[in-house]
Amino acid sequence: MSRPVIRSFPLGGFQTNCHVVWVPAPGGSAEGAECWIVDPGEGPRPVIDFVRSQGLVPSHILLTHAHADHIAGLDAASAAFPQARVLLHRAEHAFLDDPQLNLSAFVGVPITTRPADGTLADGDALALGGSRWRVLHTPGHSPGSVTLACDEAGEAIVGDTLFAGSIGRVDFPTSDPAAMHRSLHEVLMRLPDGMRVHPGHGPSTTIGAERRSNPWLQDDGWADEG
Repeated sequence: MSRPVIRSFPLGGFQTNCHVVWVPAPGGSAEGAECWIVDPGEGPRPVIDFVRSQGLVPSHILLTHAHADHIAGLDAASAAFPQARVLLHRAEHAFLDDPQLNLSAFVGVPITTRPADGTLADGDALALGGSRWRVLHTPGHSPGSVTLACDEAGEAIVGDTLFAGSIGRVDFPTSDPAAMHRSLHEVLMRLPDGMRVHPGHGPSTTIGAERRSNPWLQDDGWADEG
């Protein structure tokens, strides 16, 4: 299997990482390769231009969750690549056209987008250019947060569940600290140390690095306090 390539683009005022994922041809060319666009945030023009310049063919736009900074560019990306199906967890389909749920109402710029075409559910298997990916439901930051993990390549796209040295906020109206605790300790920390993690904000890291040094992973009882 050729290794998938993940190219990340920090977008908008929140510098939300939009990831373009594809598997190059044996010679390394991206031309004509199927790709995914994950979390098209505010101002997705650099992503759209990159995909077109590389000759990539988006089959899906995948959402790790549907907070405003991860969906602000969804309509533009979908218009640019109308063949790409939009998928996210069923728990957040309603977020796409509800500024209260997607949190855009709280920053004064209400966002609504096109609806989803389908769902991502825990245990789903996705294929991309010969690579195989698992969908892991990792709620806590939001009820429908998911992780996309390619075990063979040792790559995972985790949205806002885990950051380098931190974790996603759990004080939003639909957040759940106890669910976040389970997602971190019972799902993500069961991945191997060498798994490279691509978060929704900030630099990439590894499961091992976070297991050793992330302060939110040192106290197993943090979510039960208060």
